[in-house]
Amino acid sequence: MFTPWTLLVDVGILSILLLVGKILRAKVRWIQRLFIPPSLLAGFTALILGPEVLGWIPLSGNLGTYAGILIALVFATLPLTSKKKSEGGETIGRMWAYSQAGMLLQWGFGAAIGIFFLRAIWPVDTAFGLSMPAGFCGGHGTAAAIGEAFSKYGNGDMQSLAMTAATVGIVASVIIGMWMVSWGAEHGHTRYLSRFSELPEELRTGILPKERRSSMGEASFSAISLDSMTFNFGVVALIALAGYGLSKAVSAIWPVLMLPVFSCAFIAGILVRWIIRKVRADEYLSTPILGHLSGAFTDYLVAFGVASIKLQVVARFIVPLLILLAVGLLLTMLYVFLVGRSIHKEAWFEKSVFTWGWFTGTMAMGIALLRITDPNGKSRCLDDYAMAYLYIAPVEIALVTLSPVLFVNGYGVWFTFVCLLAGTGILLFARWKGWFKKTK
Repeated sequence: MFTPWTLLVDVGILSILLLVGKILRAKVRWIQRLFIPPSLLAGFTALILGPEVLGWIPLSGNLGTYAGILIALVFATLPLTSKKKSEGGETIGRMWAYSQAGMLLQWGFGAAIGIFFLRAIWPVDTAFGLSMPAGFCGGHGTAAAIGEAFSKYGNGDMQSLAMTAATVGIVASVIIGMWMVSWGAEHGHTRYLSRFSELPEELRTGILPKERRSSMGEASFSAISLDSMTFNFGVVALIALAGYGLSKAVSAIWPVLMLPVFSCAFIAGILVRWIIRKVRADEYLSTPILGHLSGAFTDYLVAFGVASIKLQVVARFIVPLLILLAVGLLLTMLYVFLVGRSIHKEAWFEKSVFTWGWFTGTMAMGIALLRITDPNGKSRCLDDYAMAYLYIAPVEIALVTLSPVLFVNGYGVWFTFVCLLAGTGILLFARWKGWFKKTK
């Protein structure tokens, strides 16, 4: 049974592992070369030592819920810490076209591989190929939703297949993603990182020397009334709560339109920022403090996200499943980096590696990879993604909702054709808009 003490135990254990991960990052050279953050080390250690594998540490089954809350807190801080004015609809439009087309093409190609190739060799279900995009782009949440929907139609295997795909995807997103980051830094593709040999000691070890250390923020209140950290965190918590309420309200009014809490928190943050500026209270907020709060949320988000992976093995379909996932990873990699390099106006590598993280794993993985390549958020990738996802979410919900119904009723080929056609059409629209004309 979950109690507040359960939360304390989970956070305490992950905190210890974060400290151990920090020591390893500071001392182990190969960890430094791969830019592995302590949060990833803590997450994998918790996964191995936790209930899923060895069972040596008493972590609860609520780690995935913590990650969802932390994502909302991270996005709640974005409007409050953003200084640079938005470049307008074009930047968000590029991110939308890039992400939406990639999502549709991944679903389309996954379904096509299952229908036209794997089914011709192995006795797999017509919808077998959907396990790849459901697990990759959707993560364990979408995998569970797809599995439950197909179970109602008598296909109980889809639950295990999609969950296994999600597990493979999340591991691949980190391992391949970290290799990509290291390769990108060595070849000069990263905008905010340079070659490993040229990096200053503090970037490799993560420890700032005394002469480079700075204040974490300015106090706006006397501690005798309300601590400044309490005020800043209180505003962020208020925004996250408003985002949760907005998400629930939208779901109650339009059950089909289930907006994610983190997107709603971003919208609420914009509204709160506008109100604070109108009443001239923005001077009491500390941007450095808010930035450090966001960093702390992200560290725990990544650790809890990795630790919550559900390791499930599917032996019956292991060969076709491995083929499906390997082809899916290859096609996703080609799309993410080839199209990303052409469509993004600035910081193409940072935005591409973020997209790789959430196209194959989860939002937590995307944020982890982005934070390595863009530790100070200069690319504004999350800002653009949060707004673009408002338009992507209804399509994703439609894919998850309609695909089981269409495949069960014999319309799988039509579903595949529409996904491929729509994804290609969006890319052609982006080219017509001139978004592929990459500038310096």
